[in-house]
Amino acid sequence: METLAEFDATVAALGTLAGHRVQAVDLTDRTDRLLAADVAGAVFLGCPMDPAAAAQVRAAGALVFPPVPGLPFDPYRGHLYTPDELFDGLSDPGGYEATPDARAYTWFQRTKADGDVFASMLRAVHDDSVSDALDELLAGARVVGVMGGHAMARGTQEYAGAARLGRSLARAGFTVATGGGPGAMEAANLGGYAAPFADGMLDEALQLLAKQPSFTPSVTDWAGAAFEVRSRWPGGGASVGIPTWFYGHEPPNAFAAHLAKYFANATREDGLLARSNAGVIFLPGAAGTVQEIFDNATPNYYESRGEPTPMVLVDRTHWTERLPAWPLLQALARGRSMESRIALVDTVEEAGEALARMAGADGER
Repeated sequence: METLAEFDATVAALGTLAGHRVQAVDLTDRTDRLLAADVAGAVFLGCPMDPAAAAQVRAAGALVFPPVPGLPFDPYRGHLYTPDELFDGLSDPGGYEATPDARAYTWFQRTKADGDVFASMLRAVHDDSVSDALDELLAGARVVGVMGGHAMARGTQEYAGAARLGRSLARAGFTVATGGGPGAMEAANLGGYAAPFADGMLDEALQLLAKQPSFTPSVTDWAGAAFEVRSRWPGGGASVGIPTWFYGHEPPNAFAAHLAKYFANATREDGLLARSNAGVIFLPGAAGTVQEIFDNATPNYYESRGEPTPMVLVDRTHWTERLPAWPLLQALARGRSMESRIALVDTVEEAGEALARMAGADGER
């Protein structure tokens, strides 16, 4: 259980917490109920509680992992991050460097350099908690991953195209999932945010964002422009971003309603692709996007996750001449069931059509 309401309902209905897991719930005002319940075999993960109550709960057979003071994050968190949470304090004099996102990265760099085994454990617990929350959020959703480079600047045709792609996918009923960072990732999440509004909203938002094309030299100004868009058009559509503190130079974007931010990049990348159960669209990118193509191709090749899922590469010139990933992907797929699930297209509009076509073919099987 991850909320006070769940805690109260469980105690009221069952009178026991035996065998239950309670995660990141503040129980300091629930001492009487806590001590009245059977807690044998219960596990409390990062739940603040009265010290005397904690001692009695342990004595009654529960396992208590107390909150860890002084951390810029909660390793036992029960929910994904929001942009408002990670960018809290952005408008203060300290700007981005004073936000929880930046402070978590600073902690990560320091403890990684120290080789602190306790810090390593906290990072692992945190990332497992994030994965659990992500699975809960996406249960039953049709998820399309949109991959692409962080260098794609606001104000470009490519950025606008990626935003239109995210919007069309969201309007088609898919949950858009990205790497959660800047560039193509932000654009696709922006499209998901814009989906409920009239088409003109996205055009206006793109013009506003173009005033701050990149997160360099100032993350504060870059993120501030995104929050200005959100303030002008509140209540946008929901999409998912899955970023990492491993790439500290890449801040998360503010248009993904749900941010599953990890310390371990390998866990994050594999999790993003594995959860894209309706397919993945690869926009032009560099080394990271090439890696993601073949990270996704491998389970499709071996069918280790079941039937292969659609893979659509966008920009024929990019993927056949600049970075010729397509010929290798085509060669891998030849003669296998994934051969009918890969496509190379020129435009984002064609990408959506190709994905829909392959999804339709999957539905006929």
